[in-house]
Amino acid sequence: MKKFAALLMAVCTAAALTGCGGAAAAPNQVHSLDDLPGKTIGVQLGTTGDIYASDYEAEGSKIERYNKGADAVQALKQGKIDCVIIDAQPAAAFVEKNDDLTILDEDFAIEDYAICVSKDRKDLTEAMNGALAELKRDGTLDQIVKNYIGDDTKGTCPYESPADADHSKGKLIMATNAAFEPYEFYDGDEIVGIDAEIARAICDKLGYELQIDDMEFDSIINAVQSGKADFGAAGMTVTEDRLTSIDFTDSYATSTQVVIVRK
Repeated sequence: MKKFAALLMAVCTAAALTGCGGAAAAPNQVHSLDDLPGKTIGVQLGTTGDIYASDYEAEGSKIERYNKGADAVQALKQGKIDCVIIDAQPAAAFVEKNDDLTILDEDFAIEDYAICVSKDRKDLTEAMNGALAELKRDGTLDQIVKNYIGDDTKGTCPYESPADADHSKGKLIMATNAAFEPYEFYDGDEIVGIDAEIARAICDKLGYELQIDDMEFDSIINAVQSGKADFGAAGMTVTEDRLTSIDFTDSYATSTQVVIVRK
């Protein structure tokens, strides 16, 4: 009986250490940005993190690309990769839910977010810029961000369409990747988040109903270019490469790329 109890305790201890009996993840090997060369880096396919991480391939790093940031984080927890490069706010959300992960103190990169629009829709880009300027002036943009980020008003001031909002012009379709909390994510069956609320506020200003279509991140620009969507919003960074194929509105937020590692 004592031997069985000892064996049972050993099995339970191993399961606790390894996560349901799997192989224990290797100790963290990334303590600063200087450690990235030669490491296996996880990114979400088609994101800015993917673009930036690719530069390390010339230095011996292996880049593992995932359709969802959550998949990259899970691979990190399992020890399949050494780190994840991703935007700061989603990174904070992942770390909050996984106490075995942490974010390096050093920022990896600073970037501006904007809404992408087809180069054939200059009128829409101009109209959206006008609406964004109004939302900045009247404080709505700050309210939307504070509803999702920060401790002062987080979760207490969601955007609500005005009772007299006119949607008589039809609808605008927003392409997004709803796996990017707090910018876009599912709350039940509804896509919510900073980008979703900003898009709704813009549509209210311009006289349109908003429809949000969820898709893979690297499909968003193609959807906008082909006309399947009117615009794309998904924490999308303005880059020189993207500007060759798509237009962007004025920036509505500044964020940073960070590195998630195991503790």
